[in-house]
Amino acid sequence: MRLYTEEEKQKAIKKEMRKLRRLFKNLPKDKRQAADGLIQEAAFMRATLEEARHIIDQQGIIEVFEQGSQRFLREHPATKVYNTMINRYAAVCKQLFDMVPDLDVGKQAEDELMAFVKRGRR
Repeated sequence: MRLYTEEEKQKAIKKEMRKLRRLFKNLPKDKRQAADGLIQEAAFMRATLEEARHIIDQQGIIEVFEQGSQRFLREHPATKVYNTMINRYAAVCKQLFDMVPDLDVGKQAEDELMAFVKRGRR
């Protein structure tokens, strides 16, 4: 079962890419170029995760598997895809957010510099 047609999936991916590119538009040019590949992967994974989640919601996490005359309960394949991909998606997002300069560190350094300058005036 598929949630998206190929065209709909591409549309969902492009929408997510626009959203992520807006978030990271202020990165320096060199980091933005490096981030672009990660943004593409994150957008693809997000659309795929939505699709897998929809399938899981509709069909459940367990399915009946028949092999010959035997019947087994097993984890639904969409659950395996979701569990694997959600971890990779989180890793890609972490890589992206690690590229963003930490504003608190810059502010702390600025505050320390100002404290030093003020002490020197006495």
